[in-house]
Amino acid sequence: MSRRAMILSGGGRYADPWHRFDETSARLASLVERAGYGIEVRTDVDAALAGLPDDLDLLVVNAGDPDRPVDDRAPVGSADAVDGDVRVDPAPLAVAVERGIGILAVHAAAASLRDYPAFDLALGGRWVDGRSWHPELGLAHVHLVGDHPVRAGLLDFDVVDERYSGLRLHDVIEPIAEHEEQGIRHPLVWAREFGESRLVYDALGHDVRSYDSGPHRELLAQAIGWLGHTSA
Repeated sequence: MSRRAMILSGGGRYADPWHRFDETSARLASLVERAGYGIEVRTDVDAALAGLPDDLDLLVVNAGDPDRPVDDRAPVGSADAVDGDVRVDPAPLAVAVERGIGILAVHAAAASLRDYPAFDLALGGRWVDGRSWHPELGLAHVHLVGDHPVRAGLLDFDVVDERYSGLRLHDVIEPIAEHEEQGIRHPLVWAREFGESRLVYDALGHDVRSYDSGPHRELLAQAIGWLGHTSA
């Protein structure tokens, strides 16, 4: 039986006007399928989390900030219109983290799932309004650091993307990649282990140009392998 994966793709209150989550989730789905997972893509994020399968092996979070004002989300009436009735049940995700699951959180996920304490604890860092920021989208140089298995054999690379800066770290992370802005190094990719669960956060992935980068795809492929315990 193939392993099971789910992508939470920004829809409803998790949509915004800056990210084409449908396009980037399709690219992520291709990478996850290539790693041998059967995959389900869900845009009804809260409903998906409330019914999280007991045998889910990998959860990919590619969704935006649910606390953004309505005017900052997708236009009302679009496929990504804000949900009118939101029901949140944080328990299934907490159970999954307790039993052991792999979590790949990308880009805007640093500001997502704010009603889920288990995700907040797993992530180890957050986008904080008024503190976190990014330069104008453009060519970013990614510095690979440390000796984590996710970066094994990989070299620094350039990618067209946003460079998240000033993220607030609230727990210990194992840095995998950084970028430099105004003479300061900022974490871009990190890993965490807690109990039987593993997480990789990748701040890259604003749009499909990020996934057009071969080195970035390779980094993600190795992250998926580590999350699934198929690499060291």
